Amino acid sequence: MKKMFNKIFTLVLILSWVSIHAQERNSFPAEKGPPIMVRGSVIDIETLEPVPKVNVEITGGSYTTTGPDGEFRIRASVGDELVIRSTDFETQYYTIKDNQRIRVEVHSLSNPIILDEAEDSEKPKQIFTDYVQKARAVYKQDVSKGIDNIALALEIKTITESERAIAYELLADINSYWKQYDLAIANYKSSLKSEYKKGAEIKLAKAYFNNKNYQESIDLYQALLKKELSFEQNLEALEGLGDTYKATAAFAKAIEQYKKAERIATDSSIVSTATRLNTKIAESYDQIGNSQKAITSYNKALNLSNQENSESAARSKVKVADYYNATRQFDEEIKLRKEALQELRDVNTDSITNDDVLTPQKQNYKIASAYVDQRKFEEAIPFFEKSINEAANKNDLVVEKDATRRLSELYRDKEDFDKAAESYERYKSLVDQGYLIKEQELESRIRLGKINAEKQNRILSLEKDRELNEERYDLAFQKQKIIDERNNTQRLIIGSLIVVALSLLIAALAMYRSSKRQKYANNLLALKSLRSQMNPHFIFNALNSVNSFIATNDERTANKYLSDFSSLMRSVLENSEEDFIPLSSEIELIKKYTMLEHFRFRDKFDYTLTVDENLAIDEFQIPPMLLQPYVENAVWHGMRYKEEKGLLHINFSQKDADTAVITVTDDGVGRERSKAMKTDNQKKQKSKGMGNIKKRIAILNEMYGDRVDVVITDVFENGEGTKVTLTLKKD
Repeated sequence: MKKMFNKIFTLVLILSWVSIHAQERNSFPAEKGPPIMVRGSVIDIETLEPVPKVNVEITGGSYTTTGPDGEFRIRASVGDELVIRSTDFETQYYTIKDNQRIRVEVHSLSNPIILDEAEDSEKPKQIFTDYVQKARAVYKQDVSKGIDNIALALEIKTITESERAIAYELLADINSYWKQYDLAIANYKSSLKSEYKKGAEIKLAKAYFNNKNYQESIDLYQALLKKELSFEQNLEALEGLGDTYKATAAFAKAIEQYKKAERIATDSSIVSTATRLNTKIAESYDQIGNSQKAITSYNKALNLSNQENSESAARSKVKVADYYNATRQFDEEIKLRKEALQELRDVNTDSITNDDVLTPQKQNYKIASAYVDQRKFEEAIPFFEKSINEAANKNDLVVEKDATRRLSELYRDKEDFDKAAESYERYKSLVDQGYLIKEQELESRIRLGKINAEKQNRILSLEKDRELNEERYDLAFQKQKIIDERNNTQRLIIGSLIVVALSLLIAALAMYRSSKRQKYANNLLALKSLRSQMNPHFIFNALNSVNSFIATNDERTANKYLSDFSSLMRSVLENSEEDFIPLSSEIELIKKYTMLEHFRFRDKFDYTLTVDENLAIDEFQIPPMLLQPYVENAVWHGMRYKEEKGLLHINFSQKDADTAVITVTDDGVGRERSKAMKTDNQKKQKSKGMGNIKKRIAILNEMYGDRVDVVITDVFENGEGTKVTLTLKKD
């Protein structure tokens, strides 16, 4: 009878388990209600004054702004997310629950600091320092306030390059702390660009490692170790290089670096570092199957840990206990974990976060699990209960849930079905609670990502404005210089007329040269202007593609697309200041761009890109970003309107020793039909891409001789399909 009851109880547990997971798989967002008119106001909580001209929008829906009285009206549905955005305060989010009036209270951000040149030079330095200190003090609790203070520091008019480096390094530190390693990499690079510091370069290598850019991390660490580093920097670089080798399964190389660092730490009596390095050496030996050397290094780490404080000693014992668990030496594992718990009694465990392996709840759980593996159920029960209680006190839902489940299974195996059922009911409650918390954490991460993206964009805008102002200053200086030269030439002509006729000849020659220089300068300015128009045009179209993925909440695809897009943008920006680049560089750029367009419109077209093996791609030069608009037109105005899947073919070939031919051919609807299919709104928007290309080619041909020629024809007699033939000449 008891066996029958045991089978029935086990079946109930299995069915309940399946039910819980089915609920997780089948949970969908609730449907939105019918549209309603939402009314509200935006108030500055400090002054209690209404805030006008605030952007108010429904995510993916309606948009409006507040009036002079701070009031707004917008059509929405219950469940929609309302976004209240302004440059004067942090972005606010509100989920609409009903049609009641909404009052949004905001805190105004500090105004940017703009100082006159006549002000005391020490004042802006102190203000900069204050902003940096505020950012450093708050970013671990409130990332938004931390980044806001960095932005305010960067807005100071008289900021130096050294201070800019400090600000960007701290911004990268904030990104690293919040595990936004791609942003950290970009900001460490900005810091190093303003002022080189070895410490920042070591942080960049670590950010590469955390972002899984292992080869970049290895290259940078190796380059650093060839430089003259401080004692601490050398130790950090060696350990970092070892960690990267270990992550790439190059365990022999990792051990070599760890041992170098361990010798330095031991000679300098840095016990904590030597202990940690011996543990890593042991882990690497274990990975390559050398158990004898692994246990030797683990024992050395244990001996060193006895010289450390309680927390460091406990960490070392936990590491060795993990090794004993993996090798099924459960008695030794249990002994070390109990010793680690004894060490933790003298430590303030409030400073140990729940994701740390050292928490008492995790150690009690692992002791209980080791007893279970030995079939010592009675000894395991008290440690499962301790784990549950510790986890409940620390709000560690993951450990509490797992320990409760294991305890239920243990009681079931002991045929104590009342306690098993009681523990299982508690486990089900914890699972439901876990789903709710995960949902909240996901929503919080999405919101945090949006906020941080806005903050980062604000800082990028500041940097671009700074660079633009510097360019304007340089242009104004050059213009004034040209004016001064022209005035000097005119004075020389007047003086020459008075002195002798020979001066007239000299003056005429000077005017001719001045005119030639003026024309050349005007051409350079025109090219720079056209490039500055083309790059935003291209970025705008590409970011629309990214936006479509974000709008559909396809986070993984959006992340991949953004990664590929950033690689493309890096290539574009590197070439943006050149009149001509090698054809090989343009081929790589167009490959990346076509791959991104196909990634988004893969159901609309396929493509081929062929390069004649006889084509000397490094001997020909081509204006950068020349092919991209033609490929873009083929996709957006040719094949996108086709009902069936189109084909794009890009071919690079060599006509003769001095001539290369590039063709971009599509079987789309054709130029005339594409124009006819445009909406009224599209017809109003004038594309600048083709016009800019024609102007660029005309100027470059004038400056460097006729090196580029473009011909556009229809592919088929009925007007469908478009073929662009571009001819390049060597210089």
